[in-house]
Amino acid sequence: MLSYSSYMLTAVAALLVTCHALRKCPGIPGLPGVPGLPGRDGLKGQPRLPGLIGPSGNLMGPPGRDGLPWPQGLPDSLDAELHNVLVNLKHRLSRLEGVLALNGKIREVGEKILASNGKEVDFASALESCEEAGGTLATPMNEEENKAILGIVKQYNRYAYLGIKEGETSGQFKYINGTPLNYTKWHQYEPNGKGTEKCVEMYTDGSWNDEKCNLYRLTICEF
Repeated sequence: MLSYSSYMLTAVAALLVTCHALRKCPGIPGLPGVPGLPGRDGLKGQPRLPGLIGPSGNLMGPPGRDGLPWPQGLPDSLDAELHNVLVNLKHRLSRLEGVLALNGKIREVGEKILASNGKEVDFASALESCEEAGGTLATPMNEEENKAILGIVKQYNRYAYLGIKEGETSGQFKYINGTPLNYTKWHQYEPNGKGTEKCVEMYTDGSWNDEKCNLYRLTICEF
């Protein structure tokens, strides 16, 4: 026959296994120590540590290095709802891009989206308009991007400023973020401004020319 202490240990062990499987029962306080058997010193058993109780009454996971319990993830219902919202938003954005592209409002090339407001302004105003919209002036970094920008230039039949300017050294042009050019499409005998033409425009054949920054040119932005 099981002793009282053995019976209690067996019952609590079974309860803990059930709680762990269902994850619905409150934390279990620690059991008191099992009294020691009578002996010469009459020592009693050491008390057991109390069980951990979670904020909602569930058993908590093991503490982290700072002594706090491990964080719990989002409930399945919220996680699924957030996923559905993101999928729907991505779908709607994709449809909007398709409509704008079909109407000739935007052009996609690689990871970039190109767009123009059709306005002709000086370089500083063109750059400001693009930055206010969350982008910057169109900056071709390869032949494919240059052709995409050229498509908009031909659409409006206007020269356009590019996101390129002359640096401190005469004849040395850089991207407007200050990095050196890794691609160029200069027209024959260009650039030839020798420090007096610090901005760059695109001709209607896709080639580049250094030009003054106060002339009015088509605004083309990239995002």
